[in-house]
Parts: sequence; structure tokens; C-alpha cells
Amino acid sequence: MWWVSVTMLVLAVTVSGKTKEKVCDKGWECSNSKYCCNDTITDFFQVYQFENLFAKRNSPVAHAVGFWNYQAFITAAALFEPLGFGTTGGKQMQMKEVAAFFGHVGSKTSCGFGVATGGPLAWGLCYNREMSPSQSYCDPNYLYPCTPGVDYYGRGALPVYWNYNYGIIGDGIKVDLLNHPEYLEQNATLAFQAAIWRWMTPMKKKQPSAHDVFVGNWKPTKNDTLSKRLPGFGATMNVLYGDLICGKGFPDEMNNIISHYQYYLDLMGVGRQFSGDNLDCAEQEPFNPSSKSASS
Repeated sequence: MWWVSVTMLVLAVTVSGKTKEKVCDKGWECSNSKYCCNDTITDFFQVYQFENLFAKRNSPVAHAVGFWNYQAFITAAALFEPLGFGTTGGKQMQMKEVAAFFGHVGSKTSCGFGVATGGPLAWGLCYNREMSPSQSYCDPNYLYPCTPGVDYYGRGALPVYWNYNYGIIGDGIKVDLLNHPEYLEQNATLAFQAAIWRWMTPMKKKQPSAHDVFVGNWKPTKNDTLSKRLPGFGATMNVLYGDLICGKGFPDEMNNIISHYQYYLDLMGVGRQFSGDNLDCAEQEPFNPSSKSASS
């Protein structure tokens, strides 16, 4: 009968509706993704907050005066917001992820010191390259051989070292960094793009990214739990630096990264009381032991 057909049609629409994921568009910053249905980064992270986080980056003694800016970050972030960068979860989690990402960036690009004006934490984004490289960071590699005359010292927002890391990240962002690693010290948008790609991308199959372990996408296996690897900010250090920092108690470098993260939480209005569980990686076994890291 006709009412049976209508009922079946309604049911079909309902069932098909359950299988179709809702996606949203927010213009140039975020489009065609479920994550775009949340706030975007410009909704909660404004220019003045960027300036507060990196208050000393353009001081005369800084080494990258005029290089880093808010627009470069937002332009780079827009490529990853549809994938969940700064758009995963509720507003507090979104703000925490931006603070966590910048916690790493700020600590790794700081030229601050204990008696620095404004305190050492205010000096993030002071560098865009390693100032006095001790080596060329060229390692024999079949897939990503060194380009003659090119040095692969640390460059960028999450400094990239070694030819193979420049090759891998260059493939990831579709830029020839293997032959032109200098791009990361010449273009702030590319420098942020490479850093966010590193944050969002696992270095090995069946491993999480820093993004995954922070926002709760990653569920530890029994082996992870036995290795004391648990979701939280501490695991982001494990993903990015492995045993350069983790599993060694509380070295200054690890404490410095945590301090930047909490400092930025305060400046963004979230508050360090919401830093989350598993803040450090003092007792975590590394995901990838004893290897040269993409960020150092």
C-alpha cells in the first residue's frame, strides 16, 4: 500500500543519514570536513594572543626579527584544520592543542635564558635556524641522498635535522626540501607547514602522531601501557623526540617544553590547571628508540 512505501522511504532516508558523515564549510580556513563544524582556529586564537605568546620574537637581539607572524601560522594551519588540527573536540581541547603545539615550537626556537628580559618563556620564535651548526647532518641514505654542498642543520618551527627528514617532510608537504632545505628559514608559512605536518603525521605505520596522542584519538595497547606510554602532553614529546628526552627522569629540556606549554595555556586563557593527565614522559619507553629525530 502507498503508506507502506512512504514508511519504507522514510526508513531508507533515516538509515542512509546515519551512514553519511556531516561535513561543514568555513570558507578558506576549513572546508569539506567534519572538523569544520567546530570552531576554527581564528575563532579562538587572535593576533594579540600570538603576540603575547611570542612577545620578544622581534626584539633587536632576536635572530629572526620580522620572520614569524600570525598570518603565516594561520595560512599553514588552514591546510590541516580539515584534518583536525586545532579543530578536534570542544573549544577547550582545540585551544589546548594550539598551546601544546606552540609549547614545542616555543621551547625549540627560544633564545631566552634565565635572566632574559620578560623571562625565558617569552622568547619563543627567536630562531628560524640553528645558529652555529656543528656538522652538516648528512647521512648516507638511498631514498634521500644528500645534495652536494647542502647542509641539513636545524631549520623551521619544529627544527628539522638530517637529509632523510628533510626528504620525508618535503614529500609530505610537496616541497623539495631535500634540495632546498633553506626554504624553511626563508618562508615562515612553509616553516609552520612543515612543523604542523610533523605534529599531525606518524613517523611509522601503526604508531600515533603527536596530534593523536594529545587529543585522544590514540588508544594505548597493552604493550603501550606496560611501557608507561599514555595519552597526554607527555606522549607528544615521546612521538617527537623519543629517547632524546623521554625515559630519563626530568631533564631540563623536558621541563622546559612542559613549562612553555603551561605558560601558553595561561596566556590563551585556558589555565595550566587544565594541562591534562600524563604531562611528562619521564618514565615512558620511547616509541622509536635510539634514532636521529626529525626534531632535536
